[in-house]
Amino acid sequence: MSMDFNFLMNDVVRQARQEITTAGYKELTTPEDVEDAFAQKGTTLVMINSVCGCAGGIARPAAAHSVHYDKRPDHLVTVFAGQDKDATEKARDFFEGYPPSSPSFALLKDGEFITMVERHEIEGHDPMSVVNKLQGYFDQYCEEL
Repeated sequence: MSMDFNFLMNDVVRQARQEITTAGYKELTTPEDVEDAFAQKGTTLVMINSVCGCAGGIARPAAAHSVHYDKRPDHLVTVFAGQDKDATEKARDFFEGYPPSSPSFALLKDGEFITMVERHEIEGHDPMSVVNKLQGYFDQYCEEL
């Protein structure tokens, strides 16, 4: 009995989406969603989600655990590379000087891009090292809760 590849991929995508939204991130699926979310006052953490097995399996848990901290972004949002292509492309327009990278994280403050954690800083690392990197940025740029 063979599995239908599309069914399997849809399940992987569904699980990846669910994992990040359960962690409190709002999905941005259109360019308009991205523009509205990125225009918000305060700090915004953007998780660029991906079905990439190894890096995604590190980035999603890091995204979930990093926000359990004294300082954290005001807004948590996500775009899904390879799935919500227009929204992802719109988000990447904001990350000047950085090539497309997924999974990855971007931090914005008052709509201005501040910094990025790229895939090469995720893949091959353990989730706690990514959590520590993100929380270091939270210490620098976010207000205490």
